[in-house]
Amino acid sequence: MNPSDIFSIKSKREFERRSLEIFRHQAKNNAVYKNYIQQLGIVPEQIKAANQIPFLPIEFFKTHKVETIKIEKKGVRKKLNSQLFLSSGTTGMERSKHFVSDIGLYEKSFRKCFELFYGNVKQYSILAFLPSYYENKNSSLLYMVNDLRNNASPTPIVIEASPLEDTLKQTTEALQKLLSEKKKVILFGVSYALLDFTPTASGLSPLSSGRWEGGEVIIIETGGMKGRREEITREELHKTLCKKFGMRKIHSEYGMTELLSQAYSKGDGIFNCPPWMKVFVRDVNDPFQITNYEFGVMNKKTTTTGAINIIDLANINSCSFIATQDIGKIHQNNSFEVLGRMNNSDLRGCNLLTH
Repeated sequence: MNPSDIFSIKSKREFERRSLEIFRHQAKNNAVYKNYIQQLGIVPEQIKAANQIPFLPIEFFKTHKVETIKIEKKGVRKKLNSQLFLSSGTTGMERSKHFVSDIGLYEKSFRKCFELFYGNVKQYSILAFLPSYYENKNSSLLYMVNDLRNNASPTPIVIEASPLEDTLKQTTEALQKLLSEKKKVILFGVSYALLDFTPTASGLSPLSSGRWEGGEVIIIETGGMKGRREEITREELHKTLCKKFGMRKIHSEYGMTELLSQAYSKGDGIFNCPPWMKVFVRDVNDPFQITNYEFGVMNKKTTTTGAINIIDLANINSCSFIATQDIGKIHQNNSFEVLGRMNNSDLRGCNLLTH
């Protein structure tokens, strides 16, 4: 199949057909996933529905090269522009590695995803308030935000200072400039840095409902205290940020190194996925008991709160079926919340606030 076909998905039936098609392709051509399925005793030909597809534990991205080999008709592997993404992590922590064999597919995914939730990127000026991420040049989040920023404005403002104090200064100056020009601004920010940002002390004037003196600001938090602050609930974080920035709602982005797609929340921590991405919830005591209201319940018990499984069809060249270590709650319209992390899992920076 043409990987770009996933972006034209419009129905449950089409998503399920594409999911099964990609599952069979990866079960055959992804050595890590193929071996995992065999160890489970699963016969790929017997999988007939999306909620029957086995999910690969996300930990494999730390220990293996999770890659689906694409063989062309003549037996020659197609050469594409590739990129290695690494997860954030503290010293000594084993980091996840995502070998993205076609960076163009990632770009198409996050651009279309952003447009789906926020419209044409060119109507915004985008700022990245991600101080710790500048230390990780292989960050998929940094790659995405930099690309959106460069496509949003004809004269993008680049903030690349790593120390928090320098980043605060640059972000303040950038906001002042953009608001003086009556720009509509989207500020992507990591949680701990947003908590350290006091706009009024910086000479900025937040008013209410996202309206600032001079223009409009949307804040999209990307999660993560990065070990610099005590973890708090998203509800507490958003309450603090709303008061600090004069907002009714704080937006959120849910993504990770191992995924090429993102879910977005426009408030209250309720996330929605693009049509080529779906979230399921699995029972923490029974990984094969999963729930998604659109695709029905695997087995007989409905589990509304549990560990998050994700189908991301943009991951066609790695693995599209991932069992994460995040705890979440799924709603009947298939929106979802991220409630925290499973016990004993590594603390990571991509929207993993603890309840």
